Amino acid sequence: MRALLCRRLSRSLYETAASSSSFSSSFTSSSSSCFRRLGFRTLSSLTSSSNHTPLSRTLLASSPWSATQLRGAKFLGSDVRPGNCIRRKGRIYQVLKAQHTQHGRGGATIQVELRDIDSGSKVNEKFRTDETIESVFVEEKSFLYLYTDDDSIVLMEPGTFSQMEVSKDLFGKAAAYLKDDMKVTLHLCDGKPTSASVPKRVTCTVVEAQVPVKGSTATPQYKRVSLDNGLTVLAPPFVLAGDSIVIDTTDDSYITRA
Repeated sequence: MRALLCRRLSRSLYETAASSSSFSSSFTSSSSSCFRRLGFRTLSSLTSSSNHTPLSRTLLASSPWSATQLRGAKFLGSDVRPGNCIRRKGRIYQVLKAQHTQHGRGGATIQVELRDIDSGSKVNEKFRTDETIESVFVEEKSFLYLYTDDDSIVLMEPGTFSQMEVSKDLFGKAAAYLKDDMKVTLHLCDGKPTSASVPKRVTCTVVEAQVPVKGSTATPQYKRVSLDNGLTVLAPPFVLAGDSIVIDTTDDSYITRA
């Protein structure tokens, strides 16, 4: 009976997509086996299976269902990482820091620093490595940077042109790299912004650089240069004022000349 239903459903989907030759050619070869493999089991039944491990949950998170199904997913305390959002004691927290601590025969724990999404208050907690933690889905959305207003940053969603005002603290030190119309990424936990990031590589202009002294050293040494965003970074001796250079925004390091 199940095989019959599977064939009928596959045939129905094939006829619906018949107008697309590229789709139909690949669909006919895989649809029947795909539905048989799934056996019409729901996603909830798959995740509640006794054979479903934390690793398989991680793999499942990469599926198209992840955006809606990852809420409420479980993982072990040993897998907690900074940036995770978790639900604990009825509150939603973002993990700011996570440090593994070994206690000899007493087992290992994870010391974490959490930030309450609603109140912004911070709290320190300890998780057992085998403790079950409930995760909350973290969504990433792209925005364009418009301008900074005191301690707030105004972003625009490209698709709808709607504007959003967020705290400058979300960007941390990376706020110095913001430029007009720069594409940035906002991380939202339960619909609330928790952090933001700029592109990994950003081009900056050198406004001040020391002129290297010939013969001062046999091995060229990096020197400090000042950028147009106010930051000071280390660059090779051949970099001069007025040069455009590419900076790695994760650690403020020189990559190459633009």
